[in-house]
Amino acid sequence: MRFTLLDRCILRPSSLRLVSSRRVRSPTRLGPIGLLICMTLTGLLLPLPGALSTDTGSPESGARSLSHLVYEYLGTEDPDRASLLLADILRDPRADLDTVGMMIKEGRPYGMEPIGVQPGLPVRVRDHNYRYGLFVPPSYRPTKEYALVVCLHGAGFTGDTYLERWQTRLGEDYLLVCPTLVQGTWWSRLAEDLVLATIHAVRSRYRVDPDRIFLTGMSNGGIGTFLIGVHHAARFAGLAPMAGGLDDVLFPFLENLRHTPVYLIHGLRDQVMPVELSRSVAKELTRLGYPVVYREHDRVHSLAGGHFFPREELPDLVAWFGSRRRDPVPTRVTVVRDATHLMAFAWVRIDATDRIAAFTERLIDRQDEAIVNRVYAKLDAEVMAPNRIEVRTRLVRRYTVFLNQRLVDLAKPVTIVTDGHVSYEGLVVPTVETLLRGARLRQDRGMLFPVMLTISVERGS
Repeated sequence: MRFTLLDRCILRPSSLRLVSSRRVRSPTRLGPIGLLICMTLTGLLLPLPGALSTDTGSPESGARSLSHLVYEYLGTEDPDRASLLLADILRDPRADLDTVGMMIKEGRPYGMEPIGVQPGLPVRVRDHNYRYGLFVPPSYRPTKEYALVVCLHGAGFTGDTYLERWQTRLGEDYLLVCPTLVQGTWWSRLAEDLVLATIHAVRSRYRVDPDRIFLTGMSNGGIGTFLIGVHHAARFAGLAPMAGGLDDVLFPFLENLRHTPVYLIHGLRDQVMPVELSRSVAKELTRLGYPVVYREHDRVHSLAGGHFFPREELPDLVAWFGSRRRDPVPTRVTVVRDATHLMAFAWVRIDATDRIAAFTERLIDRQDEAIVNRVYAKLDAEVMAPNRIEVRTRLVRRYTVFLNQRLVDLAKPVTIVTDGHVSYEGLVVPTVETLLRGARLRQDRGMLFPVMLTISVERGS
């Protein structure tokens, strides 16, 4: 068996010892000239010892290594793994705010995934398997951002049945996802978790524009669009409830829609969900001065009567989708919360309250005195002048504001006034850790905040 010189010239990083890439019966000794040739060939064809490491010290390869850490940290569902990755990132001298912030904002690279109609895809929620239907346009490219329409079905239907109704009319710039909840109880907390998990599942595989996610639904799905939409309004570019409604004890939550436009469709002759349900919501949104489009049709379906979504209404709705884009960091936010929804909303979060209404698993199936009397916490925060934020609260004991360079100049002192009292005045300290922890929790590239300030509300405020 014959071997070339290079066959025997594999240079180990730890030494200059030469070994054969294959077993030979009688190793051939290399003289000084052979050794010199071997070292030269090896140096040309194999990486230097340092290049075998995951971090070479070169800016380009170091940046790649850091980006892998960042994207794995954001994507892992293992909290212990996340803690280890965060520690590795924070030890990296290249992990400054600008670099890490740009990595998160640009998002990780996406590969090609299946296109077309994909029914019955699995999603895990509360240790149970659920399903969703997905449509990806044939022209999908992983380098382009796409709008996402989330559609909630009515009672007696599945998400897969809604794919055909929508996908042929959305065009090439939209992904369509339709989760299935067999019971059709889109007003439950399970439904809320299912919708959020489905959005996350799609975004983990496909490049979705975080500022162009829309929530829509018909009948029970319209109710779910209202309820999930008001609690998570800051996530959506718009809501389009059809033939749905909202219990009047929940009307205070419509205040959360300050920056989330609503497109309402309802049939005049609807005998399942009276048209007055949507009329009253449209009236309240108009009173608040919020953006709303109300469409009322008089068509009748041979089986469903007036309780259906006419195909003729879809082109105008799709055009409306195309004209909308979320502002992820508006200068004013309003949030109303019950005791079970104390999570971040845009750049604020209510952390602690006085006694307020608390919803059950099925939301308001049990209307106690606090719900009947609409006893909810409220916070309204606004950037009133450069580096000055004024906050007005009701039944709030403690809250948090999340800041970035779009809201304030992070190099200058910040003043926060709560209910007429100065509650913070001074410099803030932006950190990579705060930025990363928030990005992992929100899973929203549009909302990146390197500063977090928690404020206690003075009694009597």
